[in-house]
Amino acid sequence: MLALTLGPVVALRWIDPPTSSIILQHRIAALARDAPAPVHVWTSWEAIAPVVPIAVVAAEDQRFPTHRGFDIDAIRTALAEAGPAARPRGASTITQQVAKNLFLWSGRSWVRKGLEAYFTVLLELAWPKRRILEVYLNVAQLGPDVYGVGAASATYFAKPPGRLAPGEAALLAAALPNPRARRPDRPSAAARRRAAWILRQIDQLGGPAYLAAL
Repeated sequence: MLALTLGPVVALRWIDPPTSSIILQHRIAALARDAPAPVHVWTSWEAIAPVVPIAVVAAEDQRFPTHRGFDIDAIRTALAEAGPAARPRGASTITQQVAKNLFLWSGRSWVRKGLEAYFTVLLELAWPKRRILEVYLNVAQLGPDVYGVGAASATYFAKPPGRLAPGEAALLAAALPNPRARRPDRPSAAARRRAAWILRQIDQLGGPAYLAAL
C-alpha cells in the first residue's frame, strides 16, 4: 500500500489537485439526480487574503501549526464527553480533513478512519504545513454545492478571495461544521454568532501572523 500511495502524495506536494475524492462523489451523485454540479475553482495561497487561512484555523484547528496531524487534547476531550446521549464532538484536524476529502469518502467506519489516519501521517511527513492548509482551503466544502474559497468567494460575495474582508472570511469559516445547510451570504443568527466568535479567536491568536512560520 505504501508503494501505491506514497508517490501520489509526494507529487501533490507540488501539483495542484484538479479535484478531490469528495468532489468527484458529489459530481457523480448530482449527475445521477440531474442536479446542479458542485462548483470548484483552485486558488493559490498567494491569491487568498491572509485573513482567510487564519479564520479557518481559528474555527477548525487552532493547534494546527504545532501538532503532527492529530490533536491529542481534542481527542481526549471528545472521548471524555462521549456517551449514549451526548452529541458527537468532532476532533478531526485540518490534516485529517484533507486526507478524507482528497483521498477517501464521507461516512463513519473503522476502515475509513484507519485509512484517514494513514494518509494523515503521510501528508504530515511529505507536505509542509502551508501546503496542507492551502489544499484544505481548496477542497473544503463551504456551501451546499461549493468547494474551496475561490468558488465560495465568487458565489457568495462576488469577489476574488484575495479581496475577502475579515467578516466575510469568518462567515465562510462558520459554514464549515455544516456546509450543506449553511450559506455564508444568508447566515442564520447562529452562524453570525459563530462568525463573531471566530473573529475574536483570530484576535486572540494574533491574526495572520499566527501562521507566519508555516
